[in-house]
Amino acid sequence: MSVENRKILTPEILIAAYSQGYFPMAEDDEIYWHWPDPRAIIPLDGIKISRSLRQVLKKGIFETTVNKAFKTVMECCAARQNTWISEEFIRSYTKLHERGNAHSIETWRDGELVGGLYGVAIGGAFFGESMFSTATDASKVAFVRLTEVLKNEGFMLLDTQYINPHTESLGAIEIPGALYFSTLQKALLMRCTFE
Repeated sequence: MSVENRKILTPEILIAAYSQGYFPMAEDDEIYWHWPDPRAIIPLDGIKISRSLRQVLKKGIFETTVNKAFKTVMECCAARQNTWISEEFIRSYTKLHERGNAHSIETWRDGELVGGLYGVAIGGAFFGESMFSTATDASKVAFVRLTEVLKNEGFMLLDTQYINPHTESLGAIEIPGALYFSTLQKALLMRCTFE
């Protein structure tokens, strides 16, 4: 479904869309709403952390923060040759962040932002949107911090939308759309905070 109305990405419409399993992507200044079936998720009890990543975490090479540079993380995620993150997305999700429903994890090395990710949280569901890395393993370190936050706060669902080799290496699986939707509805009834 294509929507050309540039005011479509209000916080209210985004929340309503995510609550029904839809998420937007931009292409050539048009907004397309996606609802993949099957759907990719990462079970929080099925996270894969490689031996090499465990060593990186143990060495403490990186520092991670939560919600310290949301807009910058989005801009870094968009800074690639082919991106679906338009300026409209950055403005709209920043408003969603200010409202308390969009969040970022940042990875720092020697005071420099070298990786991160962002997504949307509603109830006990977290919808991962994008990640970036300018240093080896920086985005994976952000992902580990994300899963720690979600587990600590009792989240039920980590939605990664589409599966790709990177998310699959972290534990992503595909489930039927009907199972995804029923799980989403249960997760939306939960009261979880993202801290």
